[in-house]
Amino acid sequence: MLITGGTQGVGGAIARSIAAAGGDVVLVGLVDDAIAEQTLNDCRSEGVQADLITCDLSEPSTAWLDDLMQRVEDCSPGINALVNNAGTFIDLPFLEMTPAIYDRTMNLNVAAGYFLTQAFARRWVHEGVRGRVVFTGSINGILAEPDHTAYDTSKGAVAAMVRSLCVSLAPLGIRVNSMAPGLVRTPLTNPAIDDQRIGRWMELHTPNGKVPTPDVCGGAVVFLLSDAAEHVHGQTIYVDGGMSIWQQPDAP
Repeated sequence: MLITGGTQGVGGAIARSIAAAGGDVVLVGLVDDAIAEQTLNDCRSEGVQADLITCDLSEPSTAWLDDLMQRVEDCSPGINALVNNAGTFIDLPFLEMTPAIYDRTMNLNVAAGYFLTQAFARRWVHEGVRGRVVFTGSINGILAEPDHTAYDTSKGAVAAMVRSLCVSLAPLGIRVNSMAPGLVRTPLTNPAIDDQRIGRWMELHTPNGKVPTPDVCGGAVVFLLSDAAEHVHGQTIYVDGGMSIWQQPDAP
């Protein structure tokens, strides 16, 4: 199974969960560093094959795509599942947004997954493979957050893309779904969560009162990739402790 952005954070947790369930993994990451190596070792400790491919998916064209597909074929032919997890966000007021930042966000969060899914779908249809695709979405696809206009736009696009790809690919035997987390603990979010005021606000505005580790995301993706989800198509599963459906406790 191929996981983009699979070396750390939510992607790393997804990779470890898939490995724990017995699946071989190919991680696509920006760099080969100590964190990536640790994730690979964690996966290999489960007795599965784990490989790393470095690639920048945010490039303004899909020039990277043919090279990536060839490298995937060289190290792990026969992949039948894809997790489009790579993504980025930046805190920036709308009035200060630039075309370059917007384009990079959309390239990585939307276009990369779109065209990588297309490349695998073409291969699967040709080979008669019933492939499975999971995108990492976000509750920001349905909830707005200040200074995250580009990110929110991209995740809304992911939710729409999953529905559209389902309609196109389900008749061909390819299953497409999305796992959309709320706030989870990663090196990127820990400083905000550990701020007592912000962390407390997060707990109060989540029905189950928790800010989880990324492991909860891994379990949801394993389900969506499994035969247990055979009839689940075009869905977004929100892994957010109920935040996305709760009227806030301080609302009138």
